[in-house]
Amino acid sequence: MAAKKVLLVYAHQSSGSFNAAAKDAAVEVLAAQGCTVEVSDLYAMKFKATATAEDIIGEVKNCDHFRYAEETKLAWEAGKLSTDITEEQRKLTETDLVIFQFPMYWFTVPAIMKGWIDRVLTLGFAFSQEKRYSQGIFKEKKAILSFTTGSQESMFSANGINGDMNVTLWPLQNGILHYCGFQVLAPQIFWAPSHAPAEVRSTMLEGWRTRLQGLLGEEPLSFTPLDCFDGEKGFQLKPEVCEKHATKEFGLTVGIHLGKPLPPNNQMKAGV
Repeated sequence: MAAKKVLLVYAHQSSGSFNAAAKDAAVEVLAAQGCTVEVSDLYAMKFKATATAEDIIGEVKNCDHFRYAEETKLAWEAGKLSTDITEEQRKLTETDLVIFQFPMYWFTVPAIMKGWIDRVLTLGFAFSQEKRYSQGIFKEKKAILSFTTGSQESMFSANGINGDMNVTLWPLQNGILHYCGFQVLAPQIFWAPSHAPAEVRSTMLEGWRTRLQGLLGEEPLSFTPLDCFDGEKGFQLKPEVCEKHATKEFGLTVGIHLGKPLPPNNQMKAGV
């Protein structure tokens, strides 16, 4: 395997946490394979989570009605984004794989990581109206969510009180990562390590270390290609696509389900 570059975006406050151990395992295993690994330790960096006009150096175009996406696009084109954003964009431009390592907070990423997403994935740099989803800017790059939960796996099932984890992951994996073009690898989920005995936590980490050995060669999750949608008709599925799937038991994806049962594990495993 040719040497690859990996960016690890990490959000946990404690170096003694399970998330820290998962992060350290990734750095160690990938570096041993010859990868160059950069870590953005968001809490240690005191990374600013709020998307504001302070992210732009100099004057903004319209201070009376400040619109973040449009203003940061102009600033990106002019080289006037704040240095913390441009440094993260540099890392992202150079990387082949992004690993997001975090504890799941309120069914999503911690605020500081959402801030990284809001501020670093700017219009123009990470996406545009023409370049998104399967035609996205980062379609040559891979990304993976690696995270801990506070609830047991059974609670995130189709019959569980938290609901299907596939549904929980759809906004993150489709609405952020796939939207920017990333090939999204199946998530690495550590189910409730804080409630698990030490030997179970060790087994979890060993499983992650084993997976990391072949992570860069994994097949990504399946999403419906952009050309299956009619841009002149509100980006609805084309009739021929609907007809092709009319007799199938399941919908296309978790989000684009055609009113059918959700395809099992569509956001959890590749090839489904």
